[in-house]
Amino acid sequence: MMAPAATALGFELRVLAESDDVSAVSAVSSSPVGDYKDFQTLLEFSKGLDVMTFDHEHVPTAHLRALQEAGVNVQPGPDALVHAQDKLVMRAAIDRLELPNPVWASVADVAALVAFGEETGWPVVLKTPRGGYDGKGVRIISSAAEAAETSDWFESMSPLLAEAKVEFTRELSALVARTPDGEARAWPVVHTVQVDGVCDEVIAPALDIPVEVAAAAEDAALRIANELGVTGVLAVELFETPGTGAGFLINELAMRPHNTGHWTQDGAVTSQFEQHLRAVLNLPLGATDALAPVVVMKNFLGGDNQDLFSAYPLALASEPAAKVHCYGKSVRPGRKIGHVNLAGTSTADVDSVRRRAAVVAGIIRDGRVPAEEPPAILEENA
Repeated sequence: MMAPAATALGFELRVLAESDDVSAVSAVSSSPVGDYKDFQTLLEFSKGLDVMTFDHEHVPTAHLRALQEAGVNVQPGPDALVHAQDKLVMRAAIDRLELPNPVWASVADVAALVAFGEETGWPVVLKTPRGGYDGKGVRIISSAAEAAETSDWFESMSPLLAEAKVEFTRELSALVARTPDGEARAWPVVHTVQVDGVCDEVIAPALDIPVEVAAAAEDAALRIANELGVTGVLAVELFETPGTGAGFLINELAMRPHNTGHWTQDGAVTSQFEQHLRAVLNLPLGATDALAPVVVMKNFLGGDNQDLFSAYPLALASEPAAKVHCYGKSVRPGRKIGHVNLAGTSTADVDSVRRRAAVVAGIIRDGRVPAEEPPAILEENA
C-alpha cells in the first residue's frame, strides 16, 4: 500500500520479500526474496538504498545496529524500534516518560506471575514481550491455578510481561509521524473496535471523546515519538478509561503504517503511507486534516468466498462511495485480506456509514449480501 504513494512522488521502492507470493511482490517490481533474519541478506539488500524502513517490527535489533555501523540509513533506528519490538522495554520507557501505563511487571516464572496476580488482583494479562500481534502471544489468567498452567510459556520465553487487566470503555489509537530532523504531525485520535484481538473497525475521529482527553492522547503520542527518537509513522494504541488520570492508558506501540491508520488513505489530506515515506526520507510532512466529518474503515477477513473478485460487482454496486483495498493475499479463515473505507457527511451519519461499509466488506468476504445488517450500537470486546 506504500507503492502508489511512492509512484506518485517518483520514488523507487525495493522490497525484501519473504517469498515470491507475498502481496508486495505484485505491487513493487524490485522484490528480491530473502530472509530478513539473515544479516548478510539484509546487507546485500541495503546496497544502493537511500533509506531502509520496515512494514513490521521483527527484524533482529542486533542486525539493525550492524547495518547502521555499515553506513546504512535505517529509519526508524534500532534504539527507537526496540520499543515496538519488546513490550518490556516499551513499558519501562512509558514509565520513564511518566505517561499513563497499566500496572505491570516483568515475571520470570510461574511463581512471579502468581505473586503479581495476588498483589494486583485477578485476572491479569500475560504477554510475550516479542513476536506477538493481533491477539497472538496474549493470555488472560484468571487465578493462581490458571497461572500454574503457563509453564510452557516461560519455557519458550522468559521473562514475560504481566499486566493488570484494564477496565476500559473503548480502544483508541493516536497516530503520528516524525522526521529525523524532528518535525512531527498527528492525525485525529480514532476509535478502534477489536474482535478476537484483531482490529475490525476504525471510526475517525473518535466521537464523543472529551477534547482534553483527545489532546492529551495526541500530546502523549508526539512526546513518545520525540523522546524515543522515532522516525516514520508511530501508532500508539490506547485504552479509554474515563474518570481516571488522563482518561486513557497506553496499550502498545507500532512503528510503521498501522491498521488503525488505514482510514487515512481516503479520509485524510496525507495518507499514513505517503507520510511514512516523507518522514523516513526527512522530507517536509504533509497535512493530516480529515477530509470528512467521519470516516469508517472496516476490515474484512478470510471467509466463505475464495474468489474475492467475483463479489466485486455486487459489493461495489451496493455502495458506490466505498473505497475497497484488497491486499492480494490468499484467503484463509481469520486472515486480514482487505478493508473498506467510507466517508460520511456528518458525525450523526456514523451508524449509517458503519452499516454500509460492513455490507460491502461482508459481500466480498462471503460472496453474498449479509443476512442481517450490523447493529448501530458501537460494540466493544472489553
